[in-house]
Amino acid sequence: MPKSRVVFVCEECGYQSSRWLGRCPDCQGWDTLEEKRIVEERGGPRGRLVRQEEIQQPVPITEIEGEGQSRMSTGIREFDRTLGGGILPGSLILVGGDPGIGKSTLLMQACANLSRNGESVLYVSGEESVEQIRHRAHRLEALSDRLFLATETNLEHILAQVEVVNPNLLVVDSIQTTFSESLPSPPGSIGQIREVAHRLLGLAKGRKVSIFTVGHVTKDGSVAGPRALEHIVDTVIYFEGERQNLYRILRATKNRFGSTQEIGIFEMTERGLKEVENPSQSFLSERSVGASGSVIVPIVEGTRPLLVELQALVTSTNAAIPRKMATGVDYNRTQLLMAVLEKRMGIPLHSADVYVNVPGGIRVEETAADLGIAAALLSSCRNRPIPKEVVVLGEVGLVGEVRGVGQVERRLSEAAHHGFSRCLLPRSNLSRISSHWGMELVGLERIERLSDQLFAEK
Repeated sequence: MPKSRVVFVCEECGYQSSRWLGRCPDCQGWDTLEEKRIVEERGGPRGRLVRQEEIQQPVPITEIEGEGQSRMSTGIREFDRTLGGGILPGSLILVGGDPGIGKSTLLMQACANLSRNGESVLYVSGEESVEQIRHRAHRLEALSDRLFLATETNLEHILAQVEVVNPNLLVVDSIQTTFSESLPSPPGSIGQIREVAHRLLGLAKGRKVSIFTVGHVTKDGSVAGPRALEHIVDTVIYFEGERQNLYRILRATKNRFGSTQEIGIFEMTERGLKEVENPSQSFLSERSVGASGSVIVPIVEGTRPLLVELQALVTSTNAAIPRKMATGVDYNRTQLLMAVLEKRMGIPLHSADVYVNVPGGIRVEETAADLGIAAALLSSCRNRPIPKEVVVLGEVGLVGEVRGVGQVERRLSEAAHHGFSRCLLPRSNLSRISSHWGMELVGLERIERLSDQLFAEK
């Protein structure tokens, strides 16, 4: 006879407890445990005998023929770059991002390009009617005879539609609205998301059909549902940026078939997402030349060098606790650099309000921007603008040393291409540079020399 028991399951990570807890011990989420009733089958055989012919025998790796890694191009270079060169047949890809950021728009544009190239595409939505999807496709000029639409949330019905259409690409929008009849839990629950993901993974690997599935995100920006979802899929892609911002950043946080260092940069227009051909020029187009607290830093995202503007504002305050904020850069790293400036150069930042920002919506994560952040803080504190022809790069240590960074020549080439003629960089990098591209290179060993070189009179 079946026997039921009550457990408390965390809606964020799937942790199970026999009693209710205010905070999940696994993911540390507050008020995430919900009561669930589990039915257990008692009695009967513990398992069945497996015939020898049902077991797949291990094969030496040298005897396995490698399959050609022919990828399908989405027709969107920035999208292909993020995916590692295109869509690999049989891959399951999760696309996450804030509501209204452009996930469905990007997928619709990619589906249209693939269908025009002869690929069969099935787009299944659980949130919009086919008329609404068709209206968006018409606005994006994405109409094609080989692009099939369906509104469905039942996984078994979706699998039946796949049998009829036999697509090369399947889009499920979204995984939180899709459910399987084999489970009694509602759509979006941990069990349903895990079951749907496993069934879609089996479909992708069994039929060699590529699958995109859209995932909703939580308040902290992670995909809603169990953390195991990101382990099940082959690739996880996040769409970053604010809806009010002009630019969108496409970034892969997991990719079994390519690099996670590449990003795609898009501009949202009335006709959908448009690729940004020259990101550095776009980020610098609205720079205010001659203003204090602004500096240009060459960063590298994957194989692409980019020039971004770092801004800092240091202002006096009468508040008992001065405010410190950082947008687009790591807050803790910024705090560390402020402490180094105060200790090594005597800059009084502890009693001032300090704000650091990266315009354009891009996030700078590499430590090569440390010296640039320090230069922007120094410029704002002393109210002296950094010369417009100067770029700054380098990592800063706790004792004030300026450490070397990688791919310096690629950064300098991008800076020289956009008209910059002077660069402040770590002295340890000077010996490894083969070409100067007509730029004046100034090597620094200590951060104490930053002010003298930054505001040196020419």
